[in-house]
Amino acid sequence: MRAAGTFYIARGGTGGHLYPGPDIADALVHQRPGLDIMFIGAHRGIEKSVLPTTRWRHELLDLHPLYRTRPWQNLKTVLGLGTALKSIARLAAESRPIGVLGTGGYAAGALLGYARLHGLPYFLQEQNAVAGLTVKFFSGHARQIFVGFPEAIQTLPKPARERALVTGNPIAPPPQPLPDRSAARAAWGFPDEVKRILLIFGGSQGSRAINDATAAWLPHRLPPDWGAIWVTGKGEHARLAHNATDRVRVIAYQQPMAQAYATVDLAVARAGAMSTAELCAWGIPMVLIPLPSAAADHQTKNAAALVRADAARLVLQETLASGALGSTLEDLCVDAAALARMAAAARGRARVDASQVIAASILASIDLQ
Repeated sequence: MRAAGTFYIARGGTGGHLYPGPDIADALVHQRPGLDIMFIGAHRGIEKSVLPTTRWRHELLDLHPLYRTRPWQNLKTVLGLGTALKSIARLAAESRPIGVLGTGGYAAGALLGYARLHGLPYFLQEQNAVAGLTVKFFSGHARQIFVGFPEAIQTLPKPARERALVTGNPIAPPPQPLPDRSAARAAWGFPDEVKRILLIFGGSQGSRAINDATAAWLPHRLPPDWGAIWVTGKGEHARLAHNATDRVRVIAYQQPMAQAYATVDLAVARAGAMSTAELCAWGIPMVLIPLPSAAADHQTKNAAALVRADAARLVLQETLASGALGSTLEDLCVDAAALARMAAAARGRARVDASQVIAASILASIDLQ
């Protein structure tokens, strides 16, 4: 039975704001077959290349972010918002809205503004440990605010906190039981003497800073019973591929990441909300190197939350040149008790049913007749 109306999801701008949407949409139609869903994004965001590869109906609008360091360019933001609201009104006339979900970022602002102006029920999903500007601005009238980090609740305006629900971030859950790591190591072709695996990755584009710090340490100091999977990013692979050995796999890109997660015992990564949620779900201890340019320094706050939970160690990018990453890894690689404790703490932060919980809460709150 098809619901008499369309549920709209606004997402995009960055990968963190983009990727929760499809998982939540899948859960919504699983729990309510026939529910019509439309995605709204921005022409200039990552969704321009991702949304056309999905099965979902979508519309890309001429939206711009808030230019914090170039305020004179915010005229484009205002003009784009006006054009976007007209486009949303046209879509609403064609497909009656029954509710809206915003997953943060500037791409969600126009649709959430339309929902607020027209009294439509809307929901927010905040991935990070600190609420972003869009989530804070619209939190006052949201039916519910789904947070990936419990720490985010205290960064919301006080009147909105009672409507916040800690769900974790929507990710593809790992298989249960988890794959046998020795078999996974063999599948990657590591020699028998390798008993533990280190994963290094700096996001889909890679990170030169992380790669340079890894190149300075890994070839000379990796303990003999450890192997490594080093995901350099496509743009960095050519200059680093010569570091590959029988114990070190140097690859440009890894998809699905589950094939790597099934193998590893420790990860070096940025502190993005989605990648840390995946690492927690797989029970993988983390050395987190926050992206310094992340909005409102949210990656450092994500990392700090996981450090307090004893699931991670923090290394600031500014300390990489002095060898901080290598010294941290040398300490952890020989401390089996610390790795076990951190793995248990990571699993304690995991919430693998986030999509289902969010979908159930939304469906319970909107009129599907």
